Amino acid sequence: MAVGRRLGRLALRLASARRHIAAVNLRLCFPALSEEERQRLLERHFESLGMGIVETAMSWWTPPNRLRHLGHIEGLENLHHALERGKGVLLLSAHFTSLEIGGRLLARQVPFHVMYRRHKNPLFERVMRKARERNFEKAIDRDDLRGLLRSLRANMPVWYAPDQDHGRHHSVFVDFFGIPAATVTATARLARISGAAVVPFFPERLPGNRGYRLRVLPALEHFPSGDDRHDTLRINRLLEQEIARIPEQYLWVHRRFKTRPEGEPAPY
Repeated sequence: MAVGRRLGRLALRLASARRHIAAVNLRLCFPALSEEERQRLLERHFESLGMGIVETAMSWWTPPNRLRHLGHIEGLENLHHALERGKGVLLLSAHFTSLEIGGRLLARQVPFHVMYRRHKNPLFERVMRKARERNFEKAIDRDDLRGLLRSLRANMPVWYAPDQDHGRHHSVFVDFFGIPAATVTATARLARISGAAVVPFFPERLPGNRGYRLRVLPALEHFPSGDDRHDTLRINRLLEQEIARIPEQYLWVHRRFKTRPEGEPAPY
């Protein structure tokens, strides 16, 4: 973790484009903070990014016996109860910097599949896919709807994160930290098509190198409601609450607000 923090500090100095994106996001999402407070949060975020790089390597290649004491799981019974319905589970999460290690630690208790975005670099894509398939049984491309539905019909949990900007297609503009953000409506649509329960799952890196808290919350009730906009806003509200608890551990280097309503300039 010390090495990861140093990597993050180095990236803060060298990765000017990502630093700018993160700074803009923090300014938009936390306007009540002072410039000094946001700068400190930015620094802690890049340290968290660096630790996330180390954690990714740990989750892909560290032997299982060296990881067994790192995960502290809360609410695992919520996932088991949802699986009793027999229609699979959308394991709803977000892009936190500890997502790889958090997923690896949860998979030690309950097998699940993961949705992911294909990497542009063919070599890195091959390494990433092989590592994820080794740890999570199956890695599903985000555009492979049939593959996702097959996993749900087999009553598998599927890790799914709808918190990134994928453009206007199948998205609506709903608030994210008070800013209209293009947000996919797929969570509600997938739950409606498959009948799967939606179970929130959030990893958290604990201070003092004490490991990771993995929180599995009860399945969302009355979801989907039939109103995709309402359901999408409900998801964003849930994610906001979790991000606000540990803001430095969320992935702020993504251009979350790049797609804007007509006539509104991009903030980056």
